[in-house]
Amino acid sequence: MIAEIQDKDSTNIFKTSIIQQTSYWSEVKKLQGITTKAFDFRAKNEDLFVGIKDESYFIGDLLVLIQKVDEHSTIAYVPYGPEVEPSEENQGCFLEQLSEGLRTYLPSKCIMIRYDLSWESLWAKDDNCYDLHGNWIGAPDRKMQELRFNFATDKWNLKKANTDVLPSNTVFMDLNKESDTLLGTMKPKTRYNIKLAKRKGVEISSLGIESLDIWYELYRQTAQRNNFFLHDINYFKVILSARANDSLSPAKVYLLVAHVDNRPLAAMFLVITGVRGTYLYGASATENRNYMATYALQWRAMQLAKELGCSEYDFFGVSPVADQSHPMFGLYRFKTGFGGKLYRRMGCWDYPLDKVKYRYYSSMEFKNQAYHLG
Repeated sequence: MIAEIQDKDSTNIFKTSIIQQTSYWSEVKKLQGITTKAFDFRAKNEDLFVGIKDESYFIGDLLVLIQKVDEHSTIAYVPYGPEVEPSEENQGCFLEQLSEGLRTYLPSKCIMIRYDLSWESLWAKDDNCYDLHGNWIGAPDRKMQELRFNFATDKWNLKKANTDVLPSNTVFMDLNKESDTLLGTMKPKTRYNIKLAKRKGVEISSLGIESLDIWYELYRQTAQRNNFFLHDINYFKVILSARANDSLSPAKVYLLVAHVDNRPLAAMFLVITGVRGTYLYGASATENRNYMATYALQWRAMQLAKELGCSEYDFFGVSPVADQSHPMFGLYRFKTGFGGKLYRRMGCWDYPLDKVKYRYYSSMEFKNQAYHLG
């Protein structure tokens, strides 16, 4: 299936709408001290896609992050890649052959390849995964998932990871629609809050790296309010300052801030890659939440993405269902209010290269859920 794999410079990563598979993201990770590698691969179209009968080849690529686990061992992590999504019948075989081909290019002490797949979940359209009211119940247990995904592979070596690194559920907005149509498809409360923010005088500005302190104070308040891990300000400085303008897959990054009378109320990072605008990070002030600044901010981000030629907007992460007990339920309620389409990804799948060390790593990961590859 995989005819050839070659390594290449990360500046030659093909243009894509997936941020985490761009030259820009490679630069971000390098600045964060992570080793990156890029590869081309070639495969017959008829081996990837059911119904195609010709000898033509598909040429794709992928970005791989090499993450240290300890002094000796590493993990190869593929964030939202590879981009090409074969027909369901061929997905397992494709990843198996890709993994075996990549093996020789990876460090000798590499424990596994972890694919954080952006492909649509095999169970997203399975009626058995929904209740009688159409509510998502969830994918089947791990053994059943692995049985289906490894079908027709030679080694049956693909393992469902204990955790997903990047969000496996998101909401996509179709920006091909006119603004009035977009507003019309939103839930009434969301539409009302956008208009309310405007009446209250909320304005949106695009600020530079010299204003990063404004973002960080809002982010600090958000982290304190929601009790999540607080990144150092340099983490965001890298996101805003990294450049890949001399590459095939650069990105435009905007720090958008919502304010009233120069008083910051909310902020977000909007990243433009290919034809997609992505809401990467967001934060808001603890006080003055009645100004509904976050609604105005998202609406302006969608408009800006549309102005810059994007056809879709990615809200980047929600809970899988409207479950009030889920820690991401608030994001689900907020983001689905804008009227987009819920998209369920496959999530993380591992291809062990050292089975003994993989079993140990996997058990430790399951025990403390402490590893995060980014």
